[in-house]
Amino acid sequence: MSTPHEPAATDWRDVHGPLDIIGDVHGCADELVELLHALGYTVRLEGTGDSRSTVATTPRARRAFFVGDLVDRGPNAPDVLRIVMDMVERGQALSIVGNHDDKFVRWLKGRDVKIAHGLERTIAQLDGEGEAIRTRALAFLDELPSHALLDDGHLAVAHAGIRESMLGKRFRRAHDFGLYGDSSGRLAADGLPERFNWAAEYRGKTAIVYGHTPVAEPEWLNNTLCIDTGCVFGGRLTALRWPEREIISVTTKQTYADLKREFGLPPPRPPGQAKR
Repeated sequence: MSTPHEPAATDWRDVHGPLDIIGDVHGCADELVELLHALGYTVRLEGTGDSRSTVATTPRARRAFFVGDLVDRGPNAPDVLRIVMDMVERGQALSIVGNHDDKFVRWLKGRDVKIAHGLERTIAQLDGEGEAIRTRALAFLDELPSHALLDDGHLAVAHAGIRESMLGKRFRRAHDFGLYGDSSGRLAADGLPERFNWAAEYRGKTAIVYGHTPVAEPEWLNNTLCIDTGCVFGGRLTALRWPEREIISVTTKQTYADLKREFGLPPPRPPGQAKR
C-alpha cells in the first residue's frame, strides 16, 4: 500500500479513451446507476452483505473514470464503493481518490479524524455491513492517486485540480493539490476552507477534468472543466465523454445534504499572494 510519504503513481499516459469521466458521487448510488445507464452501461447489484456485488457491462469498449469523493453525505456509500471497486477490478473503470475518500481511509486505519462533513453518514451505513467491505475499501482507496495524466498527455483527471508543473508528478505537494486544490489553509468567513480558482491561471495544453467544487453548469475554462454539479446537494450527477467532450447528466432524486456554500468556482488567488 502507498504511505503518506509515497504518493501513488500519476503518470498514466499509456491509458487511452474512450472514457466517461464521472463527477463526485458522494454515496448517491441510485443516481450513479442511472447515469451509467444513460451512458450506455448496464449495472445492477445482486446479493446481500459480503456477497453483494455488481454485474455490469460497458458500451463500445468504453471505461468509466471516477474523479473521487465516492463516499459521505449521500444515502448509500457502501453500494457506490461496490460498483466502483467491482468495475475497476474488472477493467471496466478507473478511479482517483477524493479528499472525502482520503479522510475515510484515515478513519479506517484508526487515525484521529473529525467525524463530520458526511463521514458520520458513511460510518453509520457501514454499521449494517460486514468487515469485508471495510478491508476491501481500505486496500482499494489507499492505492489511488489524487490525479492522473492520461492519453499521451492530452488529458488529466484530478479530484480538485492540478497545476501544469505537477502533471504526472509523484510528490506530496502534487498529491495534496489534487485532493484539495488551491487553498490557503485558512478558514473563510463561512467557516469552510478558503479556496482559490487555480483554473483561472491555467494555460496548459493538457485538458484537465476535475470535481470537488460544486458548480451549477460544467463550463470549459482555460482547457479545464469542473464536472461536480452537486448531486448530493440537490443538483445533478454529471459525466464528460472523452474525447467527444459531450456532457451527460442526471438529476438527483432528492437533496441529501445541506449546501453550506453557493454553487460556483471560487475567486482567483489575489495578485502577489504566494501560490502553494
